[in-house]
Amino acid sequence: PPLLPPPTPAPALAQCLVGAERCIRASPGTTPPATLDVPTVAAHGHAVLDEVATAVVGAREPLTLALAAVLAGGHVLFEDVPGLGKTLAARSLARALGLDFTRLQCTPDLLPSDVTGSSVYDPATRTFEFRPGPVFTGLLLADEINRTAPKTQSALLESMAERQVTVEGATYPLPRPFHVVATSNPVEHEGTYPLPEAQLDRFMVRLSVGYPGRDEEREVLARRIARRHDDPVVRQVVDRDTVLAMQAAVEQVDVHPDVLAYCVDLAAATRTHRDLEVGASPRGSQNLALLARGVAVLDGREVVLPEDVKRVAVPVLAHRLTLTPGAWAADLRPEALVDDLLRTVPGPATVGRAA
Repeated sequence: PPLLPPPTPAPALAQCLVGAERCIRASPGTTPPATLDVPTVAAHGHAVLDEVATAVVGAREPLTLALAAVLAGGHVLFEDVPGLGKTLAARSLARALGLDFTRLQCTPDLLPSDVTGSSVYDPATRTFEFRPGPVFTGLLLADEINRTAPKTQSALLESMAERQVTVEGATYPLPRPFHVVATSNPVEHEGTYPLPEAQLDRFMVRLSVGYPGRDEEREVLARRIARRHDDPVVRQVVDRDTVLAMQAAVEQVDVHPDVLAYCVDLAAATRTHRDLEVGASPRGSQNLALLARGVAVLDGREVVLPEDVKRVAVPVLAHRLTLTPGAWAADLRPEALVDDLLRTVPGPATVGRAA
């Protein structure tokens, strides 16, 4: 039989999934996003949070940090027990931001190609056609990420770090913006695979929703009864181009050198702590500054304060720390150690407007 032509790499396309059908959109453009000022970004951000709050009750602070992480270009890990609305929060945030949303239910038999996509032979054209996986979207929810095997977890590393996927030697760029929101169950350990340190380090922030208060839980029940159906309706507040413009506006905000030095000092203190075997990497200190800047912009400020750094220190640093065997046996928590460092590491005395 005649030899088949070699697989032709698909052009640089950004693909997404719409329902059960795969569609291919135009490649991410190079046109710079529109310019927004900080008050406008803050107003858009609060409008998004207010809309998400119509579906998610009593999680304003975790959602604020999640939105700040998105504006800072990072990825989010929600680690909490089941039934607290982590999936609903991710889906509602994607709807309010106007981003394409794909949910990936992680299971032990999930393969890397189920995440990234694979090439399929087309008899009509006698070529291999790339079929994009669920990672080609605006916001990917990796639900129960600790239930899938490490090789599949690692399939997300390239997409999270470089916003691209390499399959069979061909590289495919992901849409912009692209963000991963993953959930993990910290209670159940049977049939789960702990995330490797390299994977955890790619998440800008690890958040916990926590149990709602009595009044908040009653509000959840009252809203469900009142709407007469299961799925809450979240309207779109901004669109993809506006999100890109908001991210560009955050990038224009400078950070005072003293605040940067404070971020470095906090990360460096984790590397010499007696109860920590592995401390935060330079990526940790960088994400500390980036998320603090995102929080400041959502507050309508062009100045990043030391209080912003303290506010985000535990969500940014705790999941990057490895306890010593003695600290683990003593039931110490990384979050408590970061709190201890916030009390002992001196911050900048005054911070002026960065030049």
